[in-house]
Amino acid sequence: MSNENSVKDSYMASCLLCPQRCQLRHGQSGRCHARENREGEVVSRTYGEVAAWNMDPIEKKPLYHFYPGSWIFSVGGFGCNLSCSFCQNYQISQQHQIGRKVTPTELAELSLQEQSLGLCFTYSEPSVWFEMIRDTAPLVKALGGKVVLVSNGTISPNFLEELIPWLDAVNIDIKAFSEDFYREYCGSKLAWVLDNVERLAGRVHLEITTLIIQGANDNPQELTKLSQWLRKLNVPLAWHLSAYHPAHRLDVPPTERKILEQVRDIAKEYLPYVYLGNVRGGDATFCPKCGEAVIQRQPVLINRLKLGCCPKCGEGIFGVGMI
Repeated sequence: MSNENSVKDSYMASCLLCPQRCQLRHGQSGRCHARENREGEVVSRTYGEVAAWNMDPIEKKPLYHFYPGSWIFSVGGFGCNLSCSFCQNYQISQQHQIGRKVTPTELAELSLQEQSLGLCFTYSEPSVWFEMIRDTAPLVKALGGKVVLVSNGTISPNFLEELIPWLDAVNIDIKAFSEDFYREYCGSKLAWVLDNVERLAGRVHLEITTLIIQGANDNPQELTKLSQWLRKLNVPLAWHLSAYHPAHRLDVPPTERKILEQVRDIAKEYLPYVYLGNVRGGDATFCPKCGEAVIQRQPVLINRLKLGCCPKCGEGIFGVGMI
């Protein structure tokens, strides 16, 4: 072995940011493409580099019970620690490119332009952009903004704990209620995600998203168990059931609406706020007590709440900024 190879081997390092625990040689990046070993230290390759940003409706995250009708500046970096075959944003999640340069201060200031609610870390997997979130979120809060995270939930608990004090709302993807699905389709583990959902429950505004893929994660028994698990968290939340469309490496037929409706019927036995995504007409909020439509979202958003309560029966509706 040459002296050069010997030196490189002495720089081996383990990335501890997520439970994938990538073992990296000097100069090697992890499976997320966003972190690499530089002389024995695992550092961010994407700090201060933006892959995409845009001003989005809060409902697009999706968050239906967090300041409905508002807009939020949304930003993402390159990379993801999962390898989902059905990834909707694979162009930025499965590779690293040189992004648009921005500092945490600049990003915080951008986040409060044009009546923005604050800053949402989204598009790819934000947790692999950990240092950028850690440095930017306190600045957004200091300026009076809200901080939102849209994540796959695969991050080591101690790093998540460091972020939680700065987070106002989180949407977590629970991609299935099956370890086999996570292993085959995502290269990950369900248990890691469930642990972090439990960690977040009751500490931030929480909503959940599941992309329903026919023949892959639409088993009624599994979805019943997931519904029951979410209910046992014993915290108010909303569950978004989104229709799959072919993307990246998966080319099975799009999810039929009737499948989504069947899943919604299962979920509604356990949870009061369940929505259909990527289809028309599944996004209205109904009072869980009397059934009155209190928020309509298509073709335009109409909020009928009165001080966060149903205008018909007075039942309080779960959420933040529900006026």
